[in-house]
Amino acid sequence: AYRMEQNDQTKKDKTERIQKVRSMWTLIMEILTSLKKEKEFVDSVLEDCVDQCILDGTNVVFSVPSLLAHRVENDTHELCAGNVYEAEKLNLLAVIQLLNEALRTLRDEHHQSELKQQPQFIEDKVTICKKLLQSLEAKSQGIEQQHCVSMSGSVSEKQDDWKAKWKSFLGVCPINLILDQNTVSSVQFF
Repeated sequence: AYRMEQNDQTKKDKTERIQKVRSMWTLIMEILTSLKKEKEFVDSVLEDCVDQCILDGTNVVFSVPSLLAHRVENDTHELCAGNVYEAEKLNLLAVIQLLNEALRTLRDEHHQSELKQQPQFIEDKVTICKKLLQSLEAKSQGIEQQHCVSMSGSVSEKQDDWKAKWKSFLGVCPINLILDQNTVSSVQFF
C-alpha cells in the first residue's frame, strides 16, 4: 500500500511538472511571436521597404486655430521656432511649440472656469451655513427655555423645602418672623 501511494504521488508530481513546462512553453511561444512581429516591423523600416512610413510632413495638413495663432503672435516672452511649414515640409519643432501653447491655453481656460465656479460654490456654502446656524440658534433657544422652566420649577421646590425646614425648626416661616415683630420675642429655643 505504501509503494502504491508513492507511485501515485510520483505520477501526480510528474503531471504537475509537465503542466508547468507546457504553460511556460506556451508563454515563451507567445513572447517569441510578439517579438517576431516587432522584429519584422523594425526590419521593414531598416531595410527601406516599400511600405516604410516616413514622417516628413509632406502630406500633412496642419491648421492652427485663430485663438492659438493670436496668442502665439502676441506672446513676446517665448521665441517661436519659425513657421509651421518650411520648404513645404512640416517643422516639427514649431508644431511642438504650438501644442505646448495649446496646452497652456487649455490650462488657463480651465483655471478661469474654476475661478468662475468658486464664487457660486462659496455662496452656496454660506447659504447652507446660515441655515444651519439659524437651526442651531432655534434649538439653543428651545433648550434654554426648557432649562429655565425646569430651573424655575426646581428653585420653587427648593424654596418650599427650605420654608418647610424652617417652619419645622422654628414653628413659623422665617419671612413671617421678620414681618411680625411680636413673634420674635415669643420664639422659644430648646
